[in-house]
Amino acid sequence: MSDAVQPTAAEVRAAADALKNAIDRHLEAIERRATGQAAEADAEADVYTAFNEMAAAGEVYDELLYDVYDEVTPFEVPATEGPTGYAGPERPEYLSVLMRRDYVVVDPRRLRGQAQRVTELDPETSGAEAADVREAAGGSLHAALGVIFGEFDPDEIASRHKEFGLEEGDATLWVAAGDEPVEPGEWLAAPFEAVDPERVICRFDISDAFDEEDLGSLR
Repeated sequence: MSDAVQPTAAEVRAAADALKNAIDRHLEAIERRATGQAAEADAEADVYTAFNEMAAAGEVYDELLYDVYDEVTPFEVPATEGPTGYAGPERPEYLSVLMRRDYVVVDPRRLRGQAQRVTELDPETSGAEAADVREAAGGSLHAALGVIFGEFDPDEIASRHKEFGLEEGDATLWVAAGDEPVEPGEWLAAPFEAVDPERVICRFDISDAFDEEDLGSLR
């Protein structure tokens, strides 16, 4: 049996109260910035500080909640720095949002069936063309995936993935600062290739590895 002192229910309650107060301070800082009650630079700094305090309070609460009750919070606390530390502008004017979600096709028949239904409801296809599209969507997994991911946006697929015969895997979202907008089409051939880790403002990661590995090393 470990000699380490285990946290108490009272500490969990205190951490919850601290998180509530941090949320209030964060919202107040945002409201002050929105109403112009402080100089713009000061208001931005206040929001940034309040954000970091809220993230830290959320992490403490999450750890204590898990240690005492074996429960976790329903939200991810974002990292405020990239993997090597943020070295971008304090007030970025241009952002790149990079997202990756992995899926496993666990029910190909369901996926093809949903793709066929989508093509049947498409008003732009008719007659022999519609029959060809439906046949391709129902018979080819590649075609079915093209129909589903072409019809639904990524957030809708994430919320309805089971309907499409998919199982969620890891997911990550990065917000990176840029100096200026790039030329149209410039990064489309390799969208993730030019990301500078030192310009990642925050990131959100979701993975089953957080449950399977030693949680103490991840928190």
